[in-house]
Amino acid sequence: MIAIMPLSLIAHLNELPWRELQLTAGERLFSRGDPVAALYWVTSGGVLLIRHHGNGAALVLQRAGAGDVVAEASLFATAYHCDAEAASGHVPVAVRSLSRPVVLRHLDEAPEFASALAGHLARATQTARLRAEVLTLRTVAARLDAWLAIHDGSLPERGQWKSLAYELGLSPEALYRELARRRVGDGAAGANRHPD
Repeated sequence: MIAIMPLSLIAHLNELPWRELQLTAGERLFSRGDPVAALYWVTSGGVLLIRHHGNGAALVLQRAGAGDVVAEASLFATAYHCDAEAASGHVPVAVRSLSRPVVLRHLDEAPEFASALAGHLARATQTARLRAEVLTLRTVAARLDAWLAIHDGSLPERGQWKSLAYELGLSPEALYRELARRRVGDGAAGANRHPD
């Protein structure tokens, strides 16, 4: 007997009646306090979930790339608790949208879909806990090292370093100094140039 692999959450979502949105860099997908009307997933480019604080600081809660669901836990809330905006970069941002009522009805009707969503939410919880652990580290170097270990040692493209700083709970300047320090240690040219 041939074992059949269960469909991923994205495969399930793509089988339902979605619509596609094109976003420009910095354009909002939704804002904090907006009612939750849809479930979104990225097909091209990236979307950042950002929590803005009263003192002007920002924290990136999620950096969703192609194939990632955006703010999936909000499916079970009435309003969003953060902002989602298109990331800047060289790739156009495309997001698919599926009506929240359709998703909730499909959860009741399709156990395979419910299982795929439960598995996805479990992995998202693990990722959030890992990110929380990174934020407990005291130094810029330790946070960056931990982030790099999670992401196979690869930095995002240069235009995304500012959002990486916010994801690490750092000021952009602190991250830039650490990256410059590492380039000086590697003997790379141009280490004193501003990275963004």
